[in-house]
Amino acid sequence: MNKPTDSLILDLVEWVARMPRPYEEVIAALRTSCPRLTIWEDAIDDGFVTRASGAMIMATEEGKALLRKHGRLT
Repeated sequence: MNKPTDSLILDLVEWVARMPRPYEEVIAALRTSCPRLTIWEDAIDDGFVTRASGAMIMATEEGKALLRKHGRLT
């Protein structure tokens, strides 16, 4: 992770790792906090978050490993 947006991706993964969030809530939060950045697309493309059981967004095992690597999940 070396891109300027990496900290925002970590924030997103950490947020959904705490509790799965509805897709609409995730997209609304991203539009509000970083409307011109591709944080959502990058997190999906990198395999850190996924849409599970309907419209719920949650962190993947890869996402949780990323958080552990950066000290954001124990």
